[in-house]
Amino acid sequence: MRFLSRRLVMPNDLNYANSLFGGRALEWIDEEAAIYAICQLETNCLVTKHIGAITFESAAFQGDVVEFGLATKKVGRTSITVTCLVRNKATKKTICLADDIVFVQVDPDTRQPIPHGKTKALLERKSADDINAIQAKSDNDTAL
Repeated sequence: MRFLSRRLVMPNDLNYANSLFGGRALEWIDEEAAIYAICQLETNCLVTKHIGAITFESAAFQGDVVEFGLATKKVGRTSITVTCLVRNKATKKTICLADDIVFVQVDPDTRQPIPHGKTKALLERKSADDINAIQAKSDNDTAL
């Protein structure tokens, strides 16, 4: 799982108990997972079809930085299923886990599902290539 994004918990994100409001966490999860799926499938014509089990394990408070770990769980003909782990950046303590977030690629005109042409193996290979390219650039920058 790669942790790709972070958010700062602000006063407007808090519930009556002065901890991160669950609805705000779900909003962030849907947005972060959608961005991840858009990048994986290389299209922005996606809709959220399903969000499965969501488990809240610990609270986040004002001033905490939370980070979002995302991973591809499954790739279907028209869909991608993603898992999202939200954790405290400083303590690494899990705040919540959203499993089985399903996005479906749709035709922009008809809004009907269409095949995206990707496989899980292809996405994993692309991800490994991206990591290697970043590492090579970092090594080159260090050598300068």
